[in-house]
Formats: sequence, C-alpha cells, structure tokens
Amino acid sequence: MRKLITLALAILALTSTAPAFAGITVTDLKGREVTLEKPAERVLLGFYYEDFLAVAGPGAMGKVAALSTGPWRDWRPKQYEAYVAAIPSIAELPDVGETSGGTFSVEAAIAAKPDLAILAAWQFDALGDQVAVLERAGIPVVVVDYNAQTLEKHLQSTRVLGAVMGAGQRAERLAAAYEAAIADTLARVAEAGVSGRKVYVELAKNGPSEVGNSYGNGMWGGVIDMVGGTNIAKGQIENWGPLSPEYVLAQRPDVILLAGSEWVSSPQAVLVGFGADEALANERAGAYLGRAGWADLPAAQMGEVHALYHGGTRTMSDYVYVQYLAKILYPEAFGDIDPAAELAAYYEAWLPVAAEGVFMLRYQPVTQ
Repeated sequence: MRKLITLALAILALTSTAPAFAGITVTDLKGREVTLEKPAERVLLGFYYEDFLAVAGPGAMGKVAALSTGPWRDWRPKQYEAYVAAIPSIAELPDVGETSGGTFSVEAAIAAKPDLAILAAWQFDALGDQVAVLERAGIPVVVVDYNAQTLEKHLQSTRVLGAVMGAGQRAERLAAAYEAAIADTLARVAEAGVSGRKVYVELAKNGPSEVGNSYGNGMWGGVIDMVGGTNIAKGQIENWGPLSPEYVLAQRPDVILLAGSEWVSSPQAVLVGFGADEALANERAGAYLGRAGWADLPAAQMGEVHALYHGGTRTMSDYVYVQYLAKILYPEAFGDIDPAAELAAYYEAWLPVAAEGVFMLRYQPVTQ
C-alpha cells in the first residue's frame, strides 16, 4: 500500500508541474497542420509585410528575425521607405533573398534562427523541396495567401497570423471589420443589379509601348468577379499575362484599370502609391490613350480610365479598391462611400504609417 501511495504522489507531482500551455495548431493556406509550442518570437517574414503588422500590432517588427526584403524594398520602394522611417530597425534585418528572383537562401534563413517562417503561397510553391529543409532544421513553416483575392482566404490568413503571433483577438477584430466592409459592398451590388460593364485591367509598369499583364483569376480578376463586373481577361488568361491589343479593342471595355505602383526606375510607369504625385500619375495614365484605337473605346469616351495601386490588391486594405471598382460600376449605390477616406482610416487604425500618396485616380484630360 505504501508503494502505491508513493507512486500516486509521484504522478500527482509530475502532473502539477507539467506546463499548462498546450501549444498552437493552425491549418495554413496550403491545408497543412502546423503546431507551435508557443506564439512566435523570431519570425522569418517572406511577404505580406503590412498584413503581418496589422495583425500582430505594435511591436510586431521586433519579433521579426529576418526578411525576404526584395519584394518589399524593390517592388514597393516608397512603401518600404515609409516603414523604415517609422521603424528604422527594418533596414537592419537580415535579408534571406527572394524566391521570384531565385536568390532565396535556405542557409541564410536557418542562420537567422527564426522560430517560425511565414511565407506567401507563391513563395511556398517556388521553394518546393527547400521547405522541407527548413522544417528539418526545426523551423516550422506557415503559409498565408492574400493573392487569391477571396474573402475566405483573406479571413483564414488573418486568423492564422493572429494565432501564430499570439494576437488572436486583434486578428478577429480585423477580420470582422474586413468581412463587414465586403458584406456591405456585396449587399449594395446585389441590390443594384447586374452591371454587365466590361472591365480591362493592365499592369502599367512599362508604359503604353508595351502591353502589360492582365488578370484572369485572382488579384484584380478576383476583385472584378467580386463586384459583378465582366472581366475581359477571364477565359483568356488563367492567372496573369498580356492580352493581345486586337482582342482588347474588339472587346470594347467600358472601364480600364491601369494597375500602377512605385516603379521609380521605370520611366513610363504609372506611378501611384506611397509618395506618388497626382499630376504625374494622371499624365502617365493619359499616355495610354495614345495607343491605336484606345481613344475611341467606351472607357475613354465615358471617362472611365483609372489608375489603382497594384500593391493594394492582395492585402486586408484591399476592400477599399473593391469599393472603388464597385462605385465605378454602380455609382448611385456607392454615392456615400469615399474609398480614399476609407484607406486613410484603415492605416490610422491598423498600421504605424499614414497612407500618404495617391492610391486611386480617375484620369482627367489636361486642358490648356
């Protein structure tokens, strides 16, 4: 009996001293179950920098051990500058390279000693077998995906970020606000009826002399689908790629969206985003109407040529661009919505920088 009592006390002692924390298990955007012992404290952040900051909140960048810097610094240089000005330590973080340029270094990633790698779905796909190398080195990999441009994946990505960063309540607030904004937009669209207007999107990086990518599904294609526009690239392009000039002219789009960004080294790019100049953005957008036949398109005739921030189409702030396109298609239903003001309010509520620049613009002919 004495031995049984001793054993029972030993078991009780072990039980009472065992950690109460049961770990964190999430299903990421690749359908993989990933378990962490505790919220991450040293993150390798591959992409979706603003969403990470919005979800994880103040002090979040202090939990980043390394960055895939190129997609931020090189693709969105003015946005990157704004964040470095607000959080100078960003510029000192180790850079592990980028998957799209083939410079991602698994060795550099391991050397940074992260306790979690957060990757975009497209980065996960590009890394292929190298993901297993990270995991064998003891670095869990979690995938999120805002590029898919669906409500479901936006919400799931946000909740996954919240769970792994120990910011579940903040993530839920952000997800709820986003879902409410989208729901309001879709309700207005449903009440307004079918638009039937044709929309053409072109990546306006290299100027009117070169046909840029359009989007069949996902990204801008997903935005057009969401608000009931007719995307002329759908069925022609699976994800992204250029449409032929003859096809675009034959489709006679009612709305043209020029997806611009901060391509400061591209002399003909439509420059919008952080630090953009409105007059220059308008001038660059107007240059596209010099293409053969474009001045006669319904979009040009009706004043429906617009420049939009390309970097805004795969993030939790993208509901403002959904609102913007919906307002083009259904102006009466969105008369009380100001997407630019909505964007400013989003940054004020969730991010450590202000949205200073030009993020959406209707082309206005310049009169002499």
